[in-house]
Amino acid sequence: MTALLRFDRVALRRGGRLLFEDLDLELGPGEALQVTGPNGSGKSSLIRLAAGLLESERGLVERSPLGLADDTVALDRELPLKRALGFWDGSIEPAMDALGLAALAAVPVRLLSSGQLKRATLARVAASAAPLWLLDEPLNALDADGAERLASLVRQHRESGGAVLAASHLPLPGEWRRLELTP
Repeated sequence: MTALLRFDRVALRRGGRLLFEDLDLELGPGEALQVTGPNGSGKSSLIRLAAGLLESERGLVERSPLGLADDTVALDRELPLKRALGFWDGSIEPAMDALGLAALAAVPVRLLSSGQLKRATLARVAASAAPLWLLDEPLNALDADGAERLASLVRQHRESGGAVLAASHLPLPGEWRRLELTP
């Protein structure tokens, strides 16, 4: 099995504080790992490190092409939703449908609610065709329907050979291996 994400003896320091060291993890096709822990334990930093947005103090991080869903919406706020998502992928309709966004296709991004923006961010990742999904607090602002739709997308992605690394202080629906970080 080829790893889609691998950490080998990784250490990460932020703001002069060591968040973790000698961290080993590997995610292969079809796998999902949820990183848990209290606020400040390094969950979001681990996601950013996996995405290549942070550098480790030591150790090796190897990653496949990835899609990242975090607090950055990464959509032009003035464009209608479908057009804004189309910047990332021209065939966005299946992901919009899967997340219940089809009726909002013509609505400017700036008029969307927090939950709708979270769904749009997840649709951007789902349409990316990236084998590795990185999700930082994916349930934030989602209602029960949004959480169910996310669980379905994650299941489909895993069944098609993708992997998911998610950081959340809330239990995620579905089957996940867990890694708990402590401050």
